[in-house]
Amino acid sequence: MFLSHVLQLDIMEKVANRRRLVVWVIMMINLSLFLSACSDGTPARKLLKHTDSSNTHVRLQLSDSLVVIDNELVEVTIQNPTGHLIGLKYKEMQNVLESRNHNHNKGYWDIVWDEDAYDKLETEHVDVITQTDDLVELSFTKKWNHGKTLPLNIQKRFIVRRGIPGVYMYGVFDREEDFPGAQMYQIRIAFKLKEDKFRFVAVSDMIQRIMPRSEDRDEHRSKTLDFKEAVVLTNPSNPSLKGEVDDKYQYSTENKDNKLHGWISDDDGVGFWIITPSNEFRTGGPHKQDLTSHVGPTALSMFVSTHYTGTEIDTFYKQGEAWKKVFGPVLIYLNSAPSNDDHRNILWNDAKRQLSDEIESWPYNFTGSEDFPHSEQRGQVNGQLLVQDRYMVRPLMQAKSAFVGLAAHGDAGSWQTEGKGYQFWTQTDNIGHFSIKNVRPGNYSFYAWVPGFIGDYKLDLNIIIHPGNKIELGTLIYDPPRNGPTLWEIGVPDRSAAEFFIPEPYPQFMNSITKDDTDKFRQYGLWDRYSDIYREGDLVYTVGTSNYSRDWFFAHVPRKTGNNTNRPTTWQIKYNLQDVNENGTYTLQLALAAASFAEVQVRFNDPNAVRPYFTTKRIGNDNAVARHGIHGLYRLYNINVPGYIFHKGDNTIYLTQTRSLNSFVAVMYDYIRLEGPNSLVK
Repeated sequence: MFLSHVLQLDIMEKVANRRRLVVWVIMMINLSLFLSACSDGTPARKLLKHTDSSNTHVRLQLSDSLVVIDNELVEVTIQNPTGHLIGLKYKEMQNVLESRNHNHNKGYWDIVWDEDAYDKLETEHVDVITQTDDLVELSFTKKWNHGKTLPLNIQKRFIVRRGIPGVYMYGVFDREEDFPGAQMYQIRIAFKLKEDKFRFVAVSDMIQRIMPRSEDRDEHRSKTLDFKEAVVLTNPSNPSLKGEVDDKYQYSTENKDNKLHGWISDDDGVGFWIITPSNEFRTGGPHKQDLTSHVGPTALSMFVSTHYTGTEIDTFYKQGEAWKKVFGPVLIYLNSAPSNDDHRNILWNDAKRQLSDEIESWPYNFTGSEDFPHSEQRGQVNGQLLVQDRYMVRPLMQAKSAFVGLAAHGDAGSWQTEGKGYQFWTQTDNIGHFSIKNVRPGNYSFYAWVPGFIGDYKLDLNIIIHPGNKIELGTLIYDPPRNGPTLWEIGVPDRSAAEFFIPEPYPQFMNSITKDDTDKFRQYGLWDRYSDIYREGDLVYTVGTSNYSRDWFFAHVPRKTGNNTNRPTTWQIKYNLQDVNENGTYTLQLALAAASFAEVQVRFNDPNAVRPYFTTKRIGNDNAVARHGIHGLYRLYNINVPGYIFHKGDNTIYLTQTRSLNSFVAVMYDYIRLEGPNSLVK
């Protein structure tokens, strides 16, 4: 009996050892797969799978002061009834938001309106829109009470879904006809993250870096530069950042690229990301630039702003004009990875994978608002865009990579300053075909612009979208501005000054913004380099010998003269005309990429003429130079010049930027072309 018992124990131990061996082998296989995926950067969904959601469900707890939604991946806490997001519990982090902040300063909506009034959109009621095992949606609401507060009805929506480690947020805002007029300059959601945790920011594949702490911007650790947003770090908490400049505008991106950005806690291997799968609710079109993440650590979801456009963008809501708009949804996404040498790449790649999933799922079919149409309630516009230029070798060409879109009615190019409606944009393929999908029902105009060609296209036809319909526009032909053959040109017509000479920054203001030091325009102080480089006189460009990539400064700025004073600058374009048709009409095509409180005067061959031949007058307030942008709003001037103005032989065009209040009063040129008289019969 004893021997039998011993044999039984021996067998049981061998079985247990085999089980332990099998478990160990499985663990090693999983570890091998994990490390393999990490090493090649493959964003495999299973790599960061948070938990098996098949047996979980979304739970909701309501009290007089708090609302908690928990899907066993993330716990979302919202203050009741204000609608402020005050808690995001994920993994071992009890709250990724800064717990030291007041509840209204953790995760919140805000609007800047009339005369810099500021409203954090505190609400008064909460409604449960949907509550199932798969999803909970809440709406925090407030109706305008006809007081002195922001005249706006507010819905702030939150959605938590099974299996998604994050929270979807969107707003439904409306104004009734009898509401008083109001400016709403800025609409956004802001998140203030745990400062002792989140130190690493990622805005794009190239813009990723360790960031200063907010305390590093204090006067005993930094020095304010030419404007309050920019400081040079003199005694930062991280000594490796000493001498760098911090300025939130250095991390701005265009709407079309502003789909994913966020922060990483290296100690915890946790990422916090704002995912924006569509730009339909943003203003100003695909090229409008705006803020992303900056020191705080702060992460922003920007919907409306005057950044890089100034008040030229339409943000005024008139009395008698009813208005409603849905902003979002955006996804606040959390992920994690073992904290090691490659965890940042793993987290970033997983966030990009989640972004792809969200784009594929757009428009979402799980939202509970009747104001957010699902895919079957939307329409589509298809067609092909060609370009016709009679002076090109091939007069009719496919509009390759053109930007085509639908926006509110207006003049050609008005989409740049359209700030209240929806916009839907895409790019054409190599032969000009396009398909604008998932368009909300409404009445739109069709717009386009084509890289390599000046001007804007607008179709002389209203586009009316009904649920489920497809509109075939057929072949459209854009005839860009052109009066005669090209005699010479400077730059590339792409609505940017990026191809021109961008100097090296001052060593004392150098920033490690990008991984390979591209996008030099993001560096601080480049505007002052003009006075250093052109110390002996202003810029002179000679057609035929000069190269615009090294001889044409990226911004036409004033000259510094000391004692905080500046003076206007005059640039010269020298060129030779072998023949002149004195009876013909020449055209100077002057395209600007940005302008800020500037004026460009144009003179031909006589720099001392009392009256310029042409002036833009005072234009622009996009402030693109100070905000490290390489463009602001696009402008095009077609300047017709009689032939007798020119000389046979040497000629000079003088471009004077007459305003010099400060270093940022400037223009950026996009493209300049001189055309001869029309030599073709139309």
